Amino acid sequence: MGIHGLTKLISDNAPGAIKEGVIDNYFGRKIAIDASMSIYQFLIAVRQIGEGQLTNEAGEVTSHLTGMLYRTIRMLEAGMKPVFVFDGKAPTMKSGELAKRKERQKAAEAELTKLQEEGGSAEDIERQQKRTVRASREQSEEVKQLLTLMGVPVIDAPCEAEATCAALAAADKVFATGTEDADALTFGTPILVRHLNASESRKLPIVEVNLQRALDGLQLDMAQFVDLCILCGCDYTDSIKGIGPVKALKMIQDHKNIEGVLKNLDKTKYPLPEPFPFEEARALFVRPEVSDPATTELKWTDPNVDGLKKFLVEEKQFGEDRVNRAIERLQKCKGKNSQVRLESFFGAPTMHSSSKKPEPPKGKGKLNGKGKALSGPAGKKQKK
Repeated sequence: MGIHGLTKLISDNAPGAIKEGVIDNYFGRKIAIDASMSIYQFLIAVRQIGEGQLTNEAGEVTSHLTGMLYRTIRMLEAGMKPVFVFDGKAPTMKSGELAKRKERQKAAEAELTKLQEEGGSAEDIERQQKRTVRASREQSEEVKQLLTLMGVPVIDAPCEAEATCAALAAADKVFATGTEDADALTFGTPILVRHLNASESRKLPIVEVNLQRALDGLQLDMAQFVDLCILCGCDYTDSIKGIGPVKALKMIQDHKNIEGVLKNLDKTKYPLPEPFPFEEARALFVRPEVSDPATTELKWTDPNVDGLKKFLVEEKQFGEDRVNRAIERLQKCKGKNSQVRLESFFGAPTMHSSSKKPEPPKGKGKLNGKGKALSGPAGKKQKK
């Protein structure tokens, strides 16, 4: 779900924090990618173009494998070095959100059946189909196997994938977090990259969000930013009825934190959700359970050609010619992966936000002017 309305809030108040580009701009960059989000995108993508799920002769869904194979090759051909991070256990506080998602999925399945029986419009059927899609544990394991055979590193996060991605980025193990969910910023990733998995036919630009510039434009420090995200609405607690992102920002700017907001809030006009465990939600963003960046080894290797053929052709019934062409593309990426960006030798160019910069933020989670965290997600000190 991410954070309700956060991207638009940043765009409106800190336009210099967001820039658009192309995938080739990430030549030589290591990007930690939320694998679960990627799999979901691939599962719904073919539905959006009206083809239903891709399956093999045995009727097994292969959309996730097809999508991951070709999008990852596309990244490697651009000289990017992706690492895919998979979700571990869900935080206990997220159980409520997960239960709501299951209820929404059941409702969507019932509505889909009704539309199909009564001849509903193609648009309505497609909308409900999208709501019924969920990646299974088996599909995630198949994608892990595929990526490993391709020579791309895979990480099993202890908890939320976005949190581990953010920790890796904050510790300079990778350049950015690749996901569509803006809560990666709440976890403290210095850079968020979106649309990496978008179909080439959609021609969507790659969107990059710089956390430090967002903080500057919103006139918040990192601790205040986390509280803003909680007020906007997140996976860990419901938002306060009647308070949207714009009002939430004004309240945090005026009262500095959620405690200050609640102290001055007219609870008759703005009733609190029951429960409203904002302190626990804050702790999950500030001190998330993540893989230790200091002991996380990222290694890209040559593709396992025989393993890929056995898995894709023999086990998953992909066309042999198609797989051979994909492997050929993979092997041509080898030279690009060993090259580094020029700035590794000469230093990265200094970039400035077009927004007026306020006084340097105080408190935990402070970042430097290049968007690199001086400490980990929302203030947790990271080992180098």
